[in-house]
Amino acid sequence: MIKATRIYITLALVVIATCLSPTAIAQTQSSGIGIVIMHGKGGSPAKHVADLASSFEEKGYLIANLEMPWSGRRAYDVSVSVAEKEVEAALDALRSKGAKKLFVAGHSQGGLFALYFGTKHIIDGIIAIAPGGNVSNPVFLEKLGASVELARTLIAGGKGDEKTKFYDYEGTKGLFAVTTTPTIYFGWFDPSGAMNQTTAVKTMNPRVPVLYIGPTGDYPGLIKVKQSMFDSLPHNPLTKLYEPDSSHLNAPSASLDEIVRWTTTIASKANQAL
Repeated sequence: MIKATRIYITLALVVIATCLSPTAIAQTQSSGIGIVIMHGKGGSPAKHVADLASSFEEKGYLIANLEMPWSGRRAYDVSVSVAEKEVEAALDALRSKGAKKLFVAGHSQGGLFALYFGTKHIIDGIIAIAPGGNVSNPVFLEKLGASVELARTLIAGGKGDEKTKFYDYEGTKGLFAVTTTPTIYFGWFDPSGAMNQTTAVKTMNPRVPVLYIGPTGDYPGLIKVKQSMFDSLPHNPLTKLYEPDSSHLNAPSASLDEIVRWTTTIASKANQAL
């Protein structure tokens, strides 16, 4: 009886192994590719980017799905420079787990921060998914001008570290209050600072390719500037504009296959160079 049972188990394992395709087997193994993922404004790792992160993990990617300072819970609790360090620490953690090729991806404001990160760090690629939140555009200047000036005044008066009520803006949500220090707030919302998307795309390191994802159903303002923003990126033969048939919020999930194709192409080219 025991011998017969062993035979049945052996046969079952053979059948399972036969049914698994090479692709399925490969997807259970590490791809050697690591991606840091950042959500959009007011979001979280469990909102809009969760499916993307879990799908990558199923394909053998090493993933760090971060909660960033612009989440609904954190509300700009740290400065831009500290946020950079959080991404750097995530990249180091992915390296320690075996990632050989590293990418930084972000959705909406996360996409803009990914572009900013790419101006200062050499990694294998930036994935900007429907990037938005450009604090230098006319709408932001109008909506947040008073808060930015308040922060500037308080900093000049020596009160840069005292928590104060300011405002943030998001197109579908409108104005909403955030409480943080003037110094932190000004770092995020200075029209000439880190979240100036025009500056970010123009000063991107040309050695870092960008997958710029602009969904066809994006917000009108982002559709309007999509081509000009992409055209402002420095030339890199691997930089690409991808336009999925998707809304702004569904763009991460709609872009999975293209991100997989793009990252594996970059990884394979790097391996061939070796």
